[in-house]
Amino acid sequence: MSTTFAPSSWPAPAAAQSAWRFGTVLGDGEEAGAGLRWVLMRNCSMSPRQMFGAYLLLCAISLVIAVSFGFAGAMPVLAFAGIELVLVGSALLVYARHAGDCETITLADDTLLVEHQCGSRTERARFRSAWVRVEPQHAEGSLIELSGEGQRAHIGRYLRPHWRVALAQELRRALRGARPSNTEFESALK
Repeated sequence: MSTTFAPSSWPAPAAAQSAWRFGTVLGDGEEAGAGLRWVLMRNCSMSPRQMFGAYLLLCAISLVIAVSFGFAGAMPVLAFAGIELVLVGSALLVYARHAGDCETITLADDTLLVEHQCGSRTERARFRSAWVRVEPQHAEGSLIELSGEGQRAHIGRYLRPHWRVALAQELRRALRGARPSNTEFESALK
């Protein structure tokens, strides 16, 4: 048995790309390169717009079949098709409401901002990066806990449990890089 390695036609990843696995460098206007942002989202197979189109197609097919049975004299089929479409539509509405759920973690200007959007609700926690602690996971698969200055935030809801460890390590590295030097701490204490 022999093994042959052929050169790949795919370009090698650039060394200048972000060293962060999950995060990206901010690039909004004046703040370009001024911080890092992590966006953790649900893994949804369809956008709400695509889902609405699929639901309309389902409605059309179900109603064509139900109306044809209704003309044949089986009127209860039409009633059950209507009930089915209302129930499926309400379930898809709940799905669409939470399809955009996400967690956004932004590290910029010595501030760590954690936003959790769930449906129409948004929770925010703002920490000074010098005082944030990334708590270790106490149990396998538990969320990452950020704490500092009397407040707490839990992140990692939309990550697989084994990726949460990597995110916690990445956040720790980023926070160490964002902390002011000892002279800045001493001047702030005076």
